[in-house]
Amino acid sequence: MTHEHGIIGHFDVTGPELESLSAFYTGVLGWEVTPRGPGYAQLTTPQLNGALAETPEPSLTIGVVVEDLDEALARTVKMGGAVVMPATDNGWVTKAAVKDPAGNTVTLIQK
Repeated sequence: MTHEHGIIGHFDVTGPELESLSAFYTGVLGWEVTPRGPGYAQLTTPQLNGALAETPEPSLTIGVVVEDLDEALARTVKMGGAVVMPATDNGWVTKAAVKDPAGNTVTLIQK
């Protein structure tokens, strides 16, 4: 992942039936799908890597790189958004999920 502040550094596509999602993105876009555990797979594209995750509801979430995650979370609240997942170290990066004032979810990733 590129770690430049402000760029989209990751994305997640979620929904039920990971198998059909994998087949769709491979068949339509030619993306490589690599299973990484139950209900989760890595997506490799020509420009940006992402993930497929099996969830009851579909969603598409972008991950944006920030220099200071704690500061970005504070600014989120100040600007009318909400923190929906606190800073979490997943073993690869530290990330958090926020909602913008309209309710869209964005993942913030600290480099």
